[in-house]
Amino acid sequence: MSAPTSRLLTLLSLLQTRRDWPGSVLAERLEVSHRTVRRDVDRLREMGYNIQATMGPEGGYRLEAGNELPPLLFDDDQVLALAVALQTATASGVGIEEASLRALTTIRQVMPSRLRHRLDALAFTALPSRPGDAVPGTVAPDVLVAISAAVRAHEVLRFDYASRATTADDVTAPPRRVEPHHLVTAQGRWYLLAWDLDRDEWRLFRADRMTPRVPTGPRFAPRNVPGGDVGEYVSARFKGSDQVNRWPCYGKVILHLPAREALPFAGDGIVEELGPDRCTLEVGSWSWVALAAALNRFDTDINVISPPQLQHAFGVLAARNAATSTG
Repeated sequence: MSAPTSRLLTLLSLLQTRRDWPGSVLAERLEVSHRTVRRDVDRLREMGYNIQATMGPEGGYRLEAGNELPPLLFDDDQVLALAVALQTATASGVGIEEASLRALTTIRQVMPSRLRHRLDALAFTALPSRPGDAVPGTVAPDVLVAISAAVRAHEVLRFDYASRATTADDVTAPPRRVEPHHLVTAQGRWYLLAWDLDRDEWRLFRADRMTPRVPTGPRFAPRNVPGGDVGEYVSARFKGSDQVNRWPCYGKVILHLPAREALPFAGDGIVEELGPDRCTLEVGSWSWVALAAALNRFDTDINVISPPQLQHAFGVLAARNAATSTG
């Protein structure tokens, strides 16, 4: 097994993952004797961790909450997880932005240089979360670090990019070449905003589909993101626009529902009460037919206020639905 300090860190990580650990299982996982496990547990107790011994044939150990905050120990992956959580919290909109930044600064100051460099290597822009957004998707930490490092160094990034369903063409396709500008987390996923050198345009790439290649390419002079604001530009791209952070199709309707029943499903729309059983909704989408289809989720009578394109879209959608057949 590794050195005592590393072994203590591993032991603490194991104790934090479940409530009870049989001593024999801990000894096997750490590749040490039962006596060494008992000695390491005593050392953690001296450091302030409240570890209780459990009795019985499978007697072992349980980490309990203590009265005082003991020294905090993190392995490399926990450092990355902490950095992501604290940086993402700055865009949570729940009033903990300043506290999150102070916590991240405090923790960074006490990190060993090796872990501090790893933490600093991961920089990204977190867009404000919305109701229904998932937790950022699964991406290998090394991939995020590699992307972020290329962004910070202003070096051309080469990577293989998998389509939604990986095909043989994905394996043989030449690597993408981009000037990476910003790593972004939004709507439950990780994205790279980059200038595509082969297509000569701004592109968004999903990080969970990227496999960075080494070495990176030559350095480049950073370009100005259209509009000058990364968050606004990425949000606009999600809405189908290249410039303005606003849905290209935006309409207003009357829903024959109480406002309180429409609000939970209005997303980023604006709801105004008209009476006990009616309300108005202003909302957008990437196309008129998509907007009409989205409004049907309220399962109620709808009157279109504006614009005429939305009224026409309801007719198109009705005709498509009428023509739908099975088999």
